[in-house]
Amino acid sequence: MSTENEDIKRVLALCFRGQDSLDALDLERMLSFDMGWLTPDQATEAVQALIRAGWLTGDEENLKPVDGFQNSVTPLGWHPRPERLYNPIPYGEEDVSDTVEGTSVVAPKVEQKKSIPNLQTADDDPRARTTKRLLKFIARSSGLSAEEVQRRAARKQRALQHVTAWMALALVAREQGLEMNSVIEALS
Repeated sequence: MSTENEDIKRVLALCFRGQDSLDALDLERMLSFDMGWLTPDQATEAVQALIRAGWLTGDEENLKPVDGFQNSVTPLGWHPRPERLYNPIPYGEEDVSDTVEGTSVVAPKVEQKKSIPNLQTADDDPRARTTKRLLKFIARSSGLSAEEVQRRAARKQRALQHVTAWMALALVAREQGLEMNSVIEALS
């Protein structure tokens, strides 16, 4: 087993100790603030990379490690290399590769479907009808994909709890440095 695999298993064993599942935000908080291994931005990148590489399964509000990893032993004073967390090798890559006459044969990768969290809209909000249009406007103006804008807005909505979908989108637009007057016009 490679050291890189062992590092990822140790991180997941420590983070999920006593927990079956975690929210992506909680996992990011553990990696950055609790453990002090990564900056908050690096922790966000690491969690998304671990999801893409197949180490974590489920949606962002209910992430689970693909395996238990309870048998991982963590030496005293150990800490992972950050690049191994935000650039992980795919889960099980070494387990599925076989050596045939000196060449390495790797099983084909199965593409994992990304789940994009939905924005929650209130039925009594008159601006709720404009959220799709605003989402497309922000994506077009910022150069981000519509899915990424939606993911960021949903994350802001989860973090701030009482914020409407259009306000979360406006916060994403502001974060991207867009002119707020044009965002307000898109809401009209």
